Amino acid sequence: MSEQLRTPPNNTEAERAVLGSVLLDASGRSGDRVMDLCLTGGIVPESFFDPRNRIVYSTMLEMNRAAKPLDAVTLIAELRRSERLDTVGGVGYVQNLVDMTPTTAHAEYYISLMRDKHLRRRMIERASETIEKCFNEGDYPDPAAVLGDAEKGFLEIGAKGADTMPWSDAVSLSFERLNAMFDSDGKTLEGLPTGLTHLDEKLQGLKPSEMIVIAARPSVGKTSLAMNIAESVALGLDMNNAMTTGPDGRRGVKRPVLIFSLEMPVEALTKRMIAGRAHVNTWKLNRALCAKAEKAMLTNNLFVAYEDLKNAPIYVDDTAGLDVMDLRARARRAKKAYGIELIVIDYLQLCKCNEKSKQSRVIEVSEISQQIKAMAKELKIPVIVLSQLSRANEQRGDKFERPKLSDLRDSGAIEQDADVVFLLRRPSRTPTDPDSADLRLAIIDVAKNRNGETGEVKVNFDREFTRFSDREIPRTEDNNFQSSEDMDPPPTQTRLAMNDYPEV
Repeated sequence: MSEQLRTPPNNTEAERAVLGSVLLDASGRSGDRVMDLCLTGGIVPESFFDPRNRIVYSTMLEMNRAAKPLDAVTLIAELRRSERLDTVGGVGYVQNLVDMTPTTAHAEYYISLMRDKHLRRRMIERASETIEKCFNEGDYPDPAAVLGDAEKGFLEIGAKGADTMPWSDAVSLSFERLNAMFDSDGKTLEGLPTGLTHLDEKLQGLKPSEMIVIAARPSVGKTSLAMNIAESVALGLDMNNAMTTGPDGRRGVKRPVLIFSLEMPVEALTKRMIAGRAHVNTWKLNRALCAKAEKAMLTNNLFVAYEDLKNAPIYVDDTAGLDVMDLRARARRAKKAYGIELIVIDYLQLCKCNEKSKQSRVIEVSEISQQIKAMAKELKIPVIVLSQLSRANEQRGDKFERPKLSDLRDSGAIEQDADVVFLLRRPSRTPTDPDSADLRLAIIDVAKNRNGETGEVKVNFDREFTRFSDREIPRTEDNNFQSSEDMDPPPTQTRLAMNDYPEV
């Protein structure tokens, strides 16, 4: 009982000093300086513990927004007009606010004292809400969701109230970035490099706050593409082991990556990544189909790949069936602890949203998509999320079986929320496609790009290594490229026939 009777943290003297400073300042030479300090400092009516002070400040805000002159006389008149003068204690209370404030010089300090007390009250409120949810198991059966809500609430409290960049600063920053493009060599990207040269030329990198969707039918290689990009970002190297240049102009920088592997355990993921980087066909290796000399060379390649990846800043969470709010909470913690610069989610349809699970699947997936986009904006980093496609592209009668944005499975919200959408296909899987004989060809169709151009990018996909790489584009006089054939397979591995290894 004694806990419930305790008075929440407050400093009513500081509250009255802030209100008095506003009145003194508004009637003096400096005008609205203290009111501006309150607004930029995130002071709202709820920041005041004393109900009388809350009413006075609310009235001040209304007058400020209406551009009305503000001093003790006009404030009293406004309170009388709105029939709130007696509630705050009459004319004497308003006049005392001015009389008890010695100077406006310490207004910022008064504001900080008041803000600290309000912060403590908000934390108490959030903690009380969490305690109530913990006891109310009927309405909140999932403790992980309660934990996610609590963490989100506390992080929101800690966030700055005025988080929006001033317009003049935004224009100046954009001008500097545009101006820097004139001095660049054409290789500096706006976002993180994917490791695939021609894809980066189209995207200008994976930009902050973007939600990038990689969509494909099962076993086409969407997980491989996402892991190849994650590896490239974490190592600062492209698919040819050349150093990449980031948006800050630095080359070969290792950048922390967080992977949510909802489908594949971390052991399988790391095994695939090491083998792919070493250009080792594990299917062939398991069946002892490698000659002695070849095995020695591949063993060396594996060790080099192991050394490269061992210290890579890659963090994997392979918890199955994560609730999207729990996923966001884990991402926040990883961002704070490790400075994560890229998140990969494999894959969207395996996420859950307990809050919407009793409604239709379309509504649940829509909420998941919106939460992932909100996470990208909140953390200000790119988020790659994998998504399944429906069978619609196989049923349209198109001999190319090209997927469309409308083929995204379960919800149109994915298309709406995404900033960039890759539709991945491999012509070799479609017998009627004119390019079906080219076993290495993969096509990344950038079907949506909110901040750049769209179109197809042709890349190589070595299925036995589950690895993507650049594909040389024939040069013409228009695009300044020279004619060349596809790159040869890596010299460390002999290619197998189409049916000599299982589908990825």
